[in-house]
Amino acid sequence: MTETQPLLKLGLPAGSLQEATAELFRKAGYKITFTSRSYYPAIDDPEITCTLIRAQEMPRYVQDGSLDCGLTGKDWILENNADVVELAELVFSKVSRRPVRWVLAVPQDSPIRTVQDLQGKRIATEVVNLTTRWLASHGVTAQVEFSWGATEVKPPKLADAIVEVTETGSSLRANNLRIVCDLLSSTPRFIANHQAVADPWKRQKMEDLILMLRGAMAAEGKVGLMMNVRREHLPQVLGILPALKNPTVSSLADEQWVAVNTIIDEDTVRHIVPQLKAAGASGIVEYPLSKIID
Repeated sequence: MTETQPLLKLGLPAGSLQEATAELFRKAGYKITFTSRSYYPAIDDPEITCTLIRAQEMPRYVQDGSLDCGLTGKDWILENNADVVELAELVFSKVSRRPVRWVLAVPQDSPIRTVQDLQGKRIATEVVNLTTRWLASHGVTAQVEFSWGATEVKPPKLADAIVEVTETGSSLRANNLRIVCDLLSSTPRFIANHQAVADPWKRQKMEDLILMLRGAMAAEGKVGLMMNVRREHLPQVLGILPALKNPTVSSLADEQWVAVNTIIDEDTVRHIVPQLKAAGASGIVEYPLSKIID
């Protein structure tokens, strides 16, 4: 690497999304290597340098130019009121493909039933700015306190209510809390600062990276399926295939046969392969996919 070689400064989320992010990059063709106690993981692209930063802090470091770009949640962009460019939504998470939810929760026996019931109450949360703005939009004033963690255990002694993030709601239920309402749904975003977006080389580098990440996400849960089919059986076989797009049908040396290639959901393979066999398909091969680029 020479001193004049351009570099893209990429922020990766530390913590719960760290391994999921590394796995997504691996599927996209990038190998990220973490070393113990280091906040600068290695990546097998000499034009990218990586820094591990908490998703909560990512927007402000991208905004001020310490990083050119990074992955964080829409929730943290709003919480930081960050002036950044959202280049892509990347829907992946440690548990599911669903967005995470920021919810207002109270003890099961709490008299709080609506937003208006929070007037003058104490609320513990990690998203103080988001919560304060949300309350103001409902004409409610409450004491919103920053929570450093273990927010679910604070009601009822240390808080009347909490605003907490959840994917499944299991942790809230385990702590005998019920959800009153949702404040926000959030998904991961690829963000950049304005200077990086204005730089042609960095913009192209980021767009190439996003293309590969999206391709890896599109391939998740999909497999390729190819088979040989006699021409007279082709209509029956095509009627069985639930294709991502129309299957590719290619002629073979024997004009009575064709090759059919398609992409399907992995969990449907076991159901349709016997049907395909019965319809006249042979030489059926299932193969894994790492990326789908539209």
